[in-house]
Amino acid sequence: MMFASPLLADGCPTAPDHRAEMDPLYQSLLVAPDEMSARLITNQMWGYWDNAPDEPSQSMLDEAMRARARYDFVFALERLNALVGYCPFYAEGYNQRAFVNFLREDFEAALPDLERALELSPRHVGALSGRAVTLFALGREDEAQVALRAALEVNPWLPERALLKAAPGDEL
Repeated sequence: MMFASPLLADGCPTAPDHRAEMDPLYQSLLVAPDEMSARLITNQMWGYWDNAPDEPSQSMLDEAMRARARYDFVFALERLNALVGYCPFYAEGYNQRAFVNFLREDFEAALPDLERALELSPRHVGALSGRAVTLFALGREDEAQVALRAALEVNPWLPERALLKAAPGDEL
């Protein structure tokens, strides 16, 4: 799916393209020997995902994440709404807003943001696993299992793998 140029989004520049740095990290996840190694790789990925397109968007993201850390979800959502409005082509704005809504147990609000984050960044491990646990929270078990399998294809060491059930006819 193609979208209008990000430059049309109220002055927000295109999000940084970190594919060259991220591709080897994704490959490393697939061959990571254990969960701790995978976690270290994922931590490196967060450094790229959290790299907003410009200073104003970085400020909004940082303020939102600090607010979330102190459980000020109202202010966090205010900043993330501003970020998504300013940079509608920046996946992490949607992913973080989904996470705040998940923490608020507003799973219905979280799901569309996760879908949008994945449209913009299809291999975003946080959004992939977030989508799975959100579907579980909504009681949509079959969809959650499919989403979890998709997340595990990108990172087989996700802690959420404990929620995986054998597909009919398969063994785990």
